Amino acid sequence: MRHYLLTPGPTPIPLEVAFKEALPIFHHRTSKFAAIYKNVVEELKYIFKTKNDVYILAASGTGAMETAVINLLSPGDEIIVASCGKFGERWTDIARRCGVNVISVSVEWGKAIVPAAIEKTLKKNPDIKAVYTTFTETSTGVVNDIKRIGEIVSKTNAVLIVDAISGIVGQEFRTDDWKVDAAVSSSQKGFMVAPGLSFITLSDKAWELVKTSRIPKFYFDITKYKNYYIKNETPFTSPVTLITSLQESLRLIKKKGLTDIWEECKLLAKAARAGIKALGLELFSEIPCEVVTSASVPGEIGENIIKTLKEQYEVYIGGGQGALKGKIIRFSHMGDIGKADLIVGFACLEMVLIKLGIKIEKGKAVAAIEEEFLNSEANTLQKLKIEV
Repeated sequence: MRHYLLTPGPTPIPLEVAFKEALPIFHHRTSKFAAIYKNVVEELKYIFKTKNDVYILAASGTGAMETAVINLLSPGDEIIVASCGKFGERWTDIARRCGVNVISVSVEWGKAIVPAAIEKTLKKNPDIKAVYTTFTETSTGVVNDIKRIGEIVSKTNAVLIVDAISGIVGQEFRTDDWKVDAAVSSSQKGFMVAPGLSFITLSDKAWELVKTSRIPKFYFDITKYKNYYIKNETPFTSPVTLITSLQESLRLIKKKGLTDIWEECKLLAKAARAGIKALGLELFSEIPCEVVTSASVPGEIGENIIKTLKEQYEVYIGGGQGALKGKIIRFSHMGDIGKADLIVGFACLEMVLIKLGIKIEKGKAVAAIEEEFLNSEANTLQKLKIEV
């Protein structure tokens, strides 16, 4: 039975990408792999919008997050963690385990980070080494103003480190222009590759901290990756099939164009929000991101929505995490998720809500989504006529 994957990761994998993983395995210390690796890391610079090297780790996104902590800091250092959800809090968990002192600049889940609060905290604490935060917080569906935060942090001695795991590819993110000193991401979101790869890039300012870092490290020692980078290799056994499939994914992304992908995700997000409102549900996030839409649901049926969609329709969406478990649902619209997937997902959501006793008008959410798509297509046609 076909299933519909509308979770915020992993996301669906295009057949062209999946087929690359089925090819015969080959050794990673060869000229064949070196050529693939060289191509991939260059294309990653295009995705991250950076002139700096991008390193590939055989790890999930959390591995890149840990790399961004243990390579830049020392025990006793002070940092700011600006958190607005579960994944923002992960920065705090990692840092405290390494003996780093964390000053929290957190907001209620569902709200966005206030850049002025970071600025105020930096002024009060001039010894802060780094500010860690999240771009698109998938646990809540919020996007943070990284550009503004980058402007603030760049005027200090601190560095800015951003978890862009879910946001990169699907939503506009510019590492260098926004003065981000370290950005991390991973393969199973907008990159449309199976879980298992993560990426990290560092600015010159961040590399200065690497020189003085005293947190013990081995596998995630970024200097090892830098030394092997010039040989077009990784320091440890490379996941060759994943990197080969990543090469194909990057080809597809570049062929389509990042700007067009950003616009497509904006449209899907707009349609998903329209569908949520048509169902009489409230959007959960204060400033919604373009890659995930979250909505509050009645607590008594929250978990049943996820379960029923999965068991009866093979539709997979995200639920709430931590304190939000059973209280929100989350629809992804990144990667290889398209218009038809969203329509199917919301049609099935309507049926599930009716079965669970919620009074809604059948087809209203789907109609609202279709209206957004049709308006967009009409506007595109009109624009083309004007240009001609």
